Amino acid sequence: MKFYDSSAAPSPRRVRMFIAEKGLDIETIEVDIRAGEQFSDAFRALNPLCTVPVLTLDNGQHLTTTDGCRAWLEATYPDPPLLGRTAEEKGQIADLLHIIMFNGQQAISEALRNSMEAMADRGIVGPDNYVQIPELAERGRARGARFLDRLETMIGDREFIAGDIFTAADIDAFIYVTFAKWAEIEPGPAHTNIRRWYDATAARPSAAL
Repeated sequence: MKFYDSSAAPSPRRVRMFIAEKGLDIETIEVDIRAGEQFSDAFRALNPLCTVPVLTLDNGQHLTTTDGCRAWLEATYPDPPLLGRTAEEKGQIADLLHIIMFNGQQAISEALRNSMEAMADRGIVGPDNYVQIPELAERGRARGARFLDRLETMIGDREFIAGDIFTAADIDAFIYVTFAKWAEIEPGPAHTNIRRWYDATAARPSAAL
Protein backbone atom coordinates (compact mmCIF):
# COMPACT_ATOMS: atom_id res chain seq x y z
CA MET A 1 0.00 0.00 0.00
CA LYS A 2 1.26 3.48 -0.90
CA PHE A 3 -0.03 6.94 -0.04
CA TYR A 4 0.69 9.72 -2.55
CA ASP A 5 0.86 12.89 -0.50
CA SER A 6 1.76 16.56 -0.96
CA SER A 7 2.81 18.69 1.99
CA ALA A 8 1.74 21.84 0.12
CA ALA A 9 -1.95 20.93 -0.23
CA PRO A 10 -4.82 20.67 2.28
CA SER A 11 -6.69 17.71 0.75
CA PRO A 12 -3.92 15.12 1.22
CA ARG A 13 -3.34 16.49 4.71
CA ARG A 14 -6.91 15.46 5.53
CA VAL A 15 -5.89 11.87 4.79
CA ARG A 16 -2.46 12.27 6.41
CA MET A 17 -4.04 13.28 9.73
CA PHE A 18 -6.62 10.51 9.36
CA ILE A 19 -3.84 7.93 8.91
CA ALA A 20 -1.97 9.31 11.92
CA GLU A 21 -5.07 9.22 14.13
CA LYS A 22 -5.52 5.57 13.14
CA GLY A 23 -1.93 4.88 14.20
CA LEU A 24 -1.04 3.43 10.79
CA ASP A 25 2.37 3.27 9.13
CA ILE A 26 1.84 3.53 5.36
CA GLU A 27 4.57 4.09 2.79
CA THR A 28 4.27 7.71 1.66
CA ILE A 29 5.40 9.23 -1.61
CA GLU A 30 5.63 13.02 -1.84
CA VAL A 31 4.21 14.57 -5.01
CA ASP A 32 5.73 17.98 -5.79
CA ILE A 33 2.66 19.86 -7.00
CA ARG A 34 4.55 23.17 -7.09
CA ALA A 35 6.75 21.64 -9.80
CA GLY A 36 3.71 20.19 -11.58
CA GLU A 37 4.60 16.56 -10.86
CA GLN A 38 0.86 15.73 -10.69
CA PHE A 39 0.69 16.38 -14.47
CA SER A 40 3.42 13.86 -15.32
CA ASP A 41 2.55 10.78 -17.35
CA ALA A 42 3.54 8.58 -14.41
CA PHE A 43 1.12 10.28 -12.04
CA ARG A 44 -1.66 10.50 -14.63
CA ALA A 45 -1.49 6.71 -14.80
CA LEU A 46 -2.43 6.69 -11.11
CA ASN A 47 -5.00 9.47 -11.29
CA PRO A 48 -6.06 10.99 -14.64
CA LEU A 49 -7.60 13.93 -12.75
CA CYS A 50 -4.09 14.95 -11.63
CA THR A 51 -4.99 15.52 -7.99
CA VAL A 52 -3.68 14.33 -4.65
CA PRO A 53 -4.18 12.33 -2.51
CA VAL A 54 -4.01 8.87 -4.03
CA LEU A 55 -4.00 5.65 -2.04
CA THR A 56 -2.75 2.61 -3.94
CA LEU A 57 -3.97 -0.63 -2.38
CA ASP A 58 -2.13 -3.93 -2.32
CA ASN A 59 -4.41 -5.26 -5.06
CA GLY A 60 -3.34 -2.42 -7.37
CA GLN A 61 -6.54 -0.35 -7.04
CA HIS A 62 -6.07 3.42 -6.87
CA LEU A 63 -8.33 5.51 -4.63
CA THR A 64 -8.13 9.05 -5.93
CA THR A 65 -10.21 11.22 -3.59
CA THR A 66 -10.00 12.12 0.07
CA ASP A 67 -13.43 10.59 0.65
CA GLY A 68 -12.48 7.34 -1.07
CA CYS A 69 -9.20 7.01 0.82
CA ARG A 70 -10.79 7.65 4.19
CA ALA A 71 -13.80 5.41 3.56
CA TRP A 72 -11.46 2.49 2.78
CA LEU A 73 -9.23 3.23 5.76
CA GLU A 74 -12.20 3.45 8.13
CA ALA A 75 -13.69 0.18 6.88
CA THR A 76 -10.35 -1.63 7.02
CA TYR A 77 -9.10 -0.12 10.29
CA PRO A 78 -12.25 0.77 12.27
CA ASP A 79 -10.50 1.75 15.51
CA PRO A 80 -10.48 4.49 16.52
CA PRO A 81 -13.67 5.41 14.63
CA LEU A 82 -13.33 8.72 12.77
CA LEU A 83 -16.46 8.58 10.61
CA GLY A 84 -18.93 7.59 13.32
CA ARG A 85 -19.73 4.61 15.55
CA THR A 86 -23.47 4.23 15.08
CA ALA A 87 -25.72 4.77 12.07
CA GLU A 88 -26.84 8.05 13.61
CA GLU A 89 -23.27 9.25 14.14
CA LYS A 90 -22.24 8.22 10.64
CA GLY A 91 -25.11 10.28 9.21
CA GLN A 92 -24.32 13.24 11.46
CA ILE A 93 -20.63 13.25 10.55
CA ALA A 94 -21.40 12.88 6.83
CA ASP A 95 -23.62 15.96 7.13
CA LEU A 96 -20.92 17.88 8.98
CA LEU A 97 -18.25 16.96 6.45
CA HIS A 98 -20.45 18.20 3.59
CA ILE A 99 -21.23 21.47 5.39
CA ILE A 100 -17.56 22.05 6.20
CA MET A 101 -16.49 21.24 2.64
CA PHE A 102 -19.17 23.35 0.94
CA ASN A 103 -18.90 26.38 3.20
CA GLY A 104 -15.22 26.15 4.07
CA GLN A 105 -13.07 24.36 1.52
CA GLN A 106 -14.92 25.62 -1.55
CA ALA A 107 -14.90 29.20 -0.32
CA ILE A 108 -11.22 29.29 0.58
CA SER A 109 -10.18 27.51 -2.60
CA GLU A 110 -12.28 29.97 -4.59
CA ALA A 111 -10.53 32.90 -2.89
CA LEU A 112 -7.00 31.57 -3.37
CA ARG A 113 -7.23 30.07 -6.84
CA ASN A 114 -8.69 33.27 -8.24
CA SER A 115 -6.17 35.64 -6.67
CA MET A 116 -2.72 34.04 -6.24
CA GLU A 117 -0.21 34.82 -8.98
CA ALA A 118 1.22 31.31 -8.67
CA MET A 119 -2.20 29.91 -9.63
CA ALA A 120 -2.71 31.95 -12.78
CA ASP A 121 -4.83 29.90 -15.21
CA ARG A 122 -5.39 27.36 -12.43
CA GLY A 123 -8.76 28.65 -11.23
CA ILE A 124 -10.02 25.09 -10.72
CA VAL A 125 -8.01 22.10 -9.55
CA GLY A 126 -7.53 19.28 -12.06
CA PRO A 127 -6.01 18.55 -15.46
CA ASP A 128 -7.58 21.50 -17.30
CA ASN A 129 -6.68 25.19 -17.14
CA TYR A 130 -9.26 27.82 -16.19
CA VAL A 131 -8.62 31.56 -16.02
CA GLN A 132 -8.83 33.36 -12.72
CA ILE A 133 -11.93 35.46 -12.02
CA PRO A 134 -11.16 38.23 -9.49
CA GLU A 135 -14.81 38.55 -8.50
CA LEU A 136 -14.80 34.92 -7.38
CA ALA A 137 -11.85 35.67 -5.11
CA GLU A 138 -13.84 38.39 -3.38
CA ARG A 139 -16.86 36.13 -3.08
CA GLY A 140 -14.67 33.37 -1.68
CA ARG A 141 -13.31 35.65 1.04
CA ALA A 142 -16.85 36.69 2.00
CA ARG A 143 -17.96 33.06 2.10
CA GLY A 144 -14.89 32.13 4.14
CA ALA A 145 -15.69 34.76 6.75
CA ARG A 146 -19.24 33.42 7.05
CA PHE A 147 -17.85 29.90 7.37
CA LEU A 148 -15.99 30.93 10.51
CA ASP A 149 -19.19 32.36 11.97
CA ARG A 150 -21.03 29.11 11.23
CA LEU A 151 -18.19 27.02 12.62
CA GLU A 152 -18.24 29.04 15.84
CA THR A 153 -21.85 27.99 16.35
CA MET A 154 -21.24 24.39 15.24
CA ILE A 155 -18.54 23.94 17.86
CA GLY A 156 -20.41 25.66 20.68
CA ASP A 157 -19.11 24.59 24.07
CA ARG A 158 -18.24 21.06 22.97
CA GLU A 159 -14.76 19.58 23.01
CA PHE A 160 -15.25 18.12 19.53
CA ILE A 161 -17.46 19.21 16.64
CA ALA A 162 -19.48 15.99 16.42
CA GLY A 163 -19.86 15.35 20.13
CA ASP A 164 -17.77 13.31 22.55
CA ILE A 165 -15.06 11.92 20.25
CA PHE A 166 -12.53 13.34 17.80
CA THR A 167 -13.65 12.71 14.20
CA ALA A 168 -12.94 13.56 10.60
CA ALA A 169 -15.11 16.66 11.08
CA ASP A 170 -12.48 18.03 13.46
CA ILE A 171 -9.71 17.15 11.01
CA ASP A 172 -11.35 18.90 8.08
CA ALA A 173 -12.42 22.00 9.96
CA PHE A 174 -8.97 22.34 11.53
CA ILE A 175 -7.25 22.09 8.16
CA TYR A 176 -9.60 24.58 6.51
CA VAL A 177 -9.21 27.13 9.31
CA THR A 178 -5.45 26.78 8.86
CA PHE A 179 -5.77 26.94 5.07
CA ALA A 180 -7.94 30.07 5.32
CA LYS A 181 -5.01 32.05 6.72
CA TRP A 182 -3.45 31.96 3.25
CA ALA A 183 -6.46 34.00 2.09
CA GLU A 184 -6.19 36.32 5.12
CA ILE A 185 -9.34 34.82 6.64
CA GLU A 186 -8.76 34.23 10.34
CA PRO A 187 -10.86 33.83 13.48
CA GLY A 188 -11.57 37.13 15.20
CA PRO A 189 -12.05 38.06 18.88
CA ALA A 190 -15.65 36.85 18.78
CA HIS A 191 -14.65 33.34 17.68
CA THR A 192 -13.79 32.09 21.16
CA ASN A 193 -15.09 28.56 20.56
CA ILE A 194 -12.99 28.19 17.42
CA ARG A 195 -9.86 29.42 19.17
CA ARG A 196 -10.28 27.03 22.11
CA TRP A 197 -11.06 24.06 19.86
CA TYR A 198 -8.33 24.96 17.33
CA ASP A 199 -5.61 25.16 19.99
CA ALA A 200 -6.65 21.79 21.41
CA THR A 201 -6.64 20.19 17.96
CA ALA A 202 -3.28 21.74 17.10
CA ALA A 203 -1.81 20.05 20.19
CA ARG A 204 -2.63 16.56 18.84
CA PRO A 205 0.38 14.72 17.36
CA SER A 206 -1.45 14.23 14.04
CA ALA A 207 -1.75 18.00 13.58
CA ALA A 208 2.03 18.34 13.39
CA LEU A 209 2.13 16.28 10.18
